[in-house]
Amino acid sequence: MSTQTTSSASAPIESIARARRWPQEVNILLVLLGIALLFELLGWFIQGQSFLFNYNRLQIMILQVAVIGIIAVGVTQVIITGGIDLSSGSVVAATAMIAASFAQSSDWARVIYPSLTDLPFFVPLAVGLGVGLIAGITNGALIAYTKIPPFIATLGMMVSARGISRWYTNGNPVSGFTDDFVLIGDGLGRWMPVVIFLAVALIFHIALRYTRYGKFTYAIGANQQAARVSGINIERHLVKVYAIAGLLAGLAGVVAIARIKTAQAGMGMMYELDAIAAAVIGGVSLAGGQGKITGAVIGALILGVMISGFTFLRVDAYYQDIIKGGIIVAAVVVDQYRQRRRKKS
Repeated sequence: MSTQTTSSASAPIESIARARRWPQEVNILLVLLGIALLFELLGWFIQGQSFLFNYNRLQIMILQVAVIGIIAVGVTQVIITGGIDLSSGSVVAATAMIAASFAQSSDWARVIYPSLTDLPFFVPLAVGLGVGLIAGITNGALIAYTKIPPFIATLGMMVSARGISRWYTNGNPVSGFTDDFVLIGDGLGRWMPVVIFLAVALIFHIALRYTRYGKFTYAIGANQQAARVSGINIERHLVKVYAIAGLLAGLAGVVAIARIKTAQAGMGMMYELDAIAAAVIGGVSLAGGQGKITGAVIGALILGVMISGFTFLRVDAYYQDIIKGGIIVAAVVVDQYRQRRRKKS
């Protein structure tokens, strides 16, 4: 009788303690602050100057994060379903090359098309989004209806999209964009990419947390068979998720070329791995069914702070890749440990 009383009394205490735990995103945010503070201290000791309190450095860092962050928002949703998308970087490149050809000023484009006039900025934007959407739908359809593993399907798209980016202009860069198009990456005092990134993150944070789309996404990742039994059309929803990931990769490609004012076939190299790393560092489980957009945003910021910090301290790029790879592996190990603890409890 006393044992039952003790266990019944401890149950509410355990539930209260569990309820008082910080959200996982708070822990990740503390990691971000710790990394930033570490670079600040190292900056004063090694370089004799501040890392954080430099407007130009912060702007460059956040602008770089914005492009990867847009991709990471889409990749996060794919990972939550239990899938993976390796094609994001190549889709960025294909989108960039094709959209750039529609964004050229007539002064440049008349060399090839003498009668061409400037197109409104929304035309190359729509073309870029369309290219990304087609790539995403193709990925989703292959995965959903042919049952090809996501790794293989998106790997094939990665190779194909990279080939398209090189074939479209024979590997030649494209530049000479119209002033209206450049504003997509250079407006609001150069902060436009950040505004776009935050808007995208907010939209899909709301979609995942408060809409049926989000409930279906988490349900598929948690237990696909149970989701099917509950009436969810798995195939159709997977196509939607991968289509959104492709659409956001296309948007990232348009924002990137508008910011740097040129498009090259080699753009987007390793972007997909950076986006996956941002999601995993942000607490998105590779097992599926868990993760939040806010975590992915913080994860992208952690990557951005690290890359900027290493560059600030003049750490060789090769060492940066080694350290980044180690952090990715560590994040996966932590995720696996968290999964085992959750299963035991």
